[in-house]
Amino acid sequence: MTITSPNPSSPDAPRLRQFALAALVLTISAVQFSIAAAQIFFGIAAAGWVAVLAAEKRLPRAPRWMLPLLLYAAWTFVSTALSPDLRASLLESKQLVLLLLIPITYELVTTESAVPVTTFALAAGAASALVGIVQFAILHYDNLGLRPRSTLGLYLTFSGLMMLTLELAIARVLFMTRARLWAALTIPALAVAIPLSFGRSSVVGACLAVALLLMMRDFRLTALLPIAAALLFSLAPAQVIHRMYSIFDLNDPSNRDRILMLRAGSHIVRDHPVTGVGPNMIARVYPAYREPGAILQTAPHLHNVPLQIAAERGLPALAVWLWFIVAVTIGASRLFRSSPREGPLRFLAAAALGGVVAMLGAGMFEHTFGDSEFQMLFLVVITLPFAVAKQGSGGSTGS
Repeated sequence: MTITSPNPSSPDAPRLRQFALAALVLTISAVQFSIAAAQIFFGIAAAGWVAVLAAEKRLPRAPRWMLPLLLYAAWTFVSTALSPDLRASLLESKQLVLLLLIPITYELVTTESAVPVTTFALAAGAASALVGIVQFAILHYDNLGLRPRSTLGLYLTFSGLMMLTLELAIARVLFMTRARLWAALTIPALAVAIPLSFGRSSVVGACLAVALLLMMRDFRLTALLPIAAALLFSLAPAQVIHRMYSIFDLNDPSNRDRILMLRAGSHIVRDHPVTGVGPNMIARVYPAYREPGAILQTAPHLHNVPLQIAAERGLPALAVWLWFIVAVTIGASRLFRSSPREGPLRFLAAAALGGVVAMLGAGMFEHTFGDSEFQMLFLVVITLPFAVAKQGSGGSTGS
């Protein structure tokens, strides 16, 4: 990857940029295997980013939709200050530091480096998918009690990352005129790993994202979706098919429990509309709001991103978070429409839109935005098109 530095004030600036970008690439690659390793590389990337800014004597830059996220972070601290357990809420709020990935990516990624960055992300995702497939096929991670999770701690983290990586690969195949072969080669492993993880929310999110990308490319391509579904139901193992059917079964115990959890969450929001109950406090208050017939005696989260944010941090936090989602969607849509057919911008804008749809689709049934590994990759994916666009707009994008 070739790194160019805009008017560096120090001869070391280009090398610092190269170093910081390498750390960023390692961050989004390591996130597929180890949160500890990803956080170490993230810290190195952040230090390199600060060094670049100091060497070039410039202030941090970010897309305009960073503003609602800053307000979201500020309101989170208000909610934390009023939490019944300040220490527990502060520990949860430390995840906000991941928002630095937005200005880091925006500053370091260029038109020349954007596609190679996604190549590393796809390579890591495909390797993780293969590990998960081996776990299912050989090591008997083939039931709800023992699900494939690659080298990650949680199977839901694994399936969420597979979902996001799959939409990135499909966007690259559909919207790049070159450099599509590697992405195409990763798609089978990623597509297989998602249903094998038994992650129903990730299946829903992936289907919605892929449908959107196909429609953006050519509406007629959506005819491929029923073919893919037919292949899944004809080739998948029986336990996977049963798990997929359960998505539509209102009598499924986990489905019923989620419905009752939504009711409990709405009551929490009703009683704590302004600042919520505090980050990391849902498990503590849930027993008091638990609906009759609910299976889980307590719940660490409410399996729904908007409801979780409102219950934990209050309706103002949900409002600015929705502002962030709308701003990213509008901004990426504008970049997609205005981008040339050749070059990375069209692909990256499509991937950002697919990532938002995947996160929201899965987030109706799972707390995707609260998963650190998922959030790290998600924030980089949605920032990439704006990082590329800034080069053609004097360092500022309009979204």
